[in-house]
Amino acid sequence: MSKPLWKPTRKDVEKTHLNCFIAFVNRKHGLDIRNYDQLYNWSVSRPGDFWTDVWVFSGIEASHPWEAALENPVMPGARWFHGAQLNFAENLLRFRDEHIALIAVREGGRVDGKITYAELYRRVARMASFLHKAGVRQCDRVAGFVPNCPEAVIAMLATASLGAIWTSCSPDFGFRSVMDRLGQIEPTILITADGYTYNGKPIDCLERAAGIEKITPSIEKVVVVPYLDRSPDLSTFGNALLWEEALDGEADEIDFVQLPFEHPLYIMYSSGTTGAPKCMVHGAGGTLIQHAKELLLHTDLKREDTITYFTTCGWMMWNWLVSSLFVGSTVVLYEGSAAFPDTGVLWKMAQELDISVFGTSAKFLDLCRRSGLRPGTEYDLGALRAILSTGSPLTAENFEWVYREVKKKVQLASISGGTDLISCFMLGSPIDPVYPGEIQKRGLGMKVEAWDEEGRSVIGEKGELVCTAPFPSMPISFWGDNDGKKYREAYFADYPGVWRHGDYIEITPRGGVIVYGRSDATLNPGGVRIGTAEIYRPLEELAEIEDALVVGQRQDEDERVVLFVVTAEGVDLDDRIRDLIRETVREKASPRHVPEKIIAVPQIPYTINGKKVEIAVSRILHGENPGNRDALANPEALEYFQDLEELKS
Repeated sequence: MSKPLWKPTRKDVEKTHLNCFIAFVNRKHGLDIRNYDQLYNWSVSRPGDFWTDVWVFSGIEASHPWEAALENPVMPGARWFHGAQLNFAENLLRFRDEHIALIAVREGGRVDGKITYAELYRRVARMASFLHKAGVRQCDRVAGFVPNCPEAVIAMLATASLGAIWTSCSPDFGFRSVMDRLGQIEPTILITADGYTYNGKPIDCLERAAGIEKITPSIEKVVVVPYLDRSPDLSTFGNALLWEEALDGEADEIDFVQLPFEHPLYIMYSSGTTGAPKCMVHGAGGTLIQHAKELLLHTDLKREDTITYFTTCGWMMWNWLVSSLFVGSTVVLYEGSAAFPDTGVLWKMAQELDISVFGTSAKFLDLCRRSGLRPGTEYDLGALRAILSTGSPLTAENFEWVYREVKKKVQLASISGGTDLISCFMLGSPIDPVYPGEIQKRGLGMKVEAWDEEGRSVIGEKGELVCTAPFPSMPISFWGDNDGKKYREAYFADYPGVWRHGDYIEITPRGGVIVYGRSDATLNPGGVRIGTAEIYRPLEELAEIEDALVVGQRQDEDERVVLFVVTAEGVDLDDRIRDLIRETVREKASPRHVPEKIIAVPQIPYTINGKKVEIAVSRILHGENPGNRDALANPEALEYFQDLEELKS
């Protein structure tokens, strides 16, 4: 059994929110809980009591109390905190003093401004006033096509204050990818930046934003954020104004609309593996209480902390990071490449801003290790007490690198969950040791199990990640899924009443979790989930490509996207065609979708009912049995994927 890389001292444990919460629970219920595992077992056996205690302990504000913490405890169908009335934005803006709320940092590490909690409240008030005058009402959608900047946070909070729904896409998404999302939910207002910067280059967004407005009749106004420090040309829009004009009102107070616990807050998007992305609607109360639990109890976030997470506005970690305002911490918003001008840029930022909680991806940590970076030697990371890593499994080698080259006295918390739950199934515990390659614990209140092929819960073995009891941050619905069929098929088709997540995991005898990756065909390069359909769709526009199949190939600690193509008659897959494919995917989807390897094959394997067999090809690439060939219309096609020389480098 491996030795721990880090253990909290007794003094450290005593100061944690989690330790205080255990004492709170013991006093209230007459219990004798002494450690995390005992608390976890109680939390999943008494979910109503547990989530009630999280509400009270964290200080969530509501204008009307709930009648019952949990009704009808089944999936789907559970109802949480029925009768409660609250507002998500009001809870995130409960601090209104001169403490720094947001620090904006541009690519390369340049601090672009600091906003206090008092000033944040004032700006949200003015944006809320603008939205209300523009006709935004409860359940209307406000969409962001913006970089990770304060304007995104302000617009989201203003939207939530009115009871409207916020949704956002990263500006590096291509036009088609954005429309696959926003086109389904018909936003009333579009908040867009004029552009963003990546790898030192300014990239314009106005042409795509104008195109979005043009073909989306529901959009009544466009607000343009001049992120590129220029005077944007708004002449291509039908009805647009600058951000400063929208905030030009006199409002200084916010009339927070009081709403039910399950009132919709966010629309998030699935990866689009089998077609158009699913539009997952997340509730205000469920998101708030889940994030409060994870930030306070699992991350031990305090008011004096400065927290950052390297993310875009198109990833759920942005929503998670912004919820840190509920704690009153200082939130650092970094926009741009994590490796420009070099891989030290985020560590230097951590030094200069005294960041105490540093969130990133497994891919970034691996990149730093491979580049020979020694952050602990090159930068003063004295304030750093926790490093969070997500997106893909963090290898034991990178765990050890962190403790060798970054800092010995730091909690390295690998965390794992998803957009589907806008939170985590497994994450850190500040009162427990860190072991290499292992997530510390299952999340409190999350009844997570690993099931073998026969549906039995196993310990110390690989299994399918399932959650066997409801939790507050389950999606309240899919947008447009009026009868709930898509919702049920997404999570409960394999095990009725049990959430199947699509990961392979192992729960260790000491209560930790090892994640082995996705159990479906979703791509995951650098921890960014990508649906294969998002790559196929741009290729359909190329006459040079007759057919294609895309899979992820595990390589070292990451996964790379491999594209197999059947070229049109008379077309050879040369460098010109490969460049054309890459440029098309980059433009129509995003840079993250661009395949690393593009290989010609004579045919693509299909099932009898006409579906591409991505999983079978993926298994072959990893030296595994591809499965039942009898289900294929052309099983001979699999032979082309055996021992490909192009994939050995």
